[in-house]
Amino acid sequence: MSNDLEELTKLNKDYVDSVQNCDVKRFDEILAADFFCSNPDKSLVDRAAFLQQTAKPIAIKNLRAHDVKIRVLGDFAIIHAATSYTMPDGKQAEGRYTDCWARQNGTWLAVSAHVSR
Repeated sequence: MSNDLEELTKLNKDYVDSVQNCDVKRFDEILAADFFCSNPDKSLVDRAAFLQQTAKPIAIKNLRAHDVKIRVLGDFAIIHAATSYTMPDGKQAEGRYTDCWARQNGTWLAVSAHVSR
């Protein structure tokens, strides 16, 4: 299980970094084919729509995850975390996210995400 925790810790960092850097290529590698995301605006987007929204530049800076809790339940894992970031006007803001991961054919892939601000 420690290897799973190490791998999921790295994948969580990759996920957050990919949001900040609009890294569609990395998301394409780590999202399951049936991935869905609940956005802060209450919209639900599938993988294709998520990749499209990821490609658009974001205005926030210094996105960081804090208080990360990773629970491994066999071939399924849930990651809960808080976020902090800087808004375009320089003000600090916070949010939370929950990502669900499933091991598919030996590889951890994100299957679901929920983001709130």
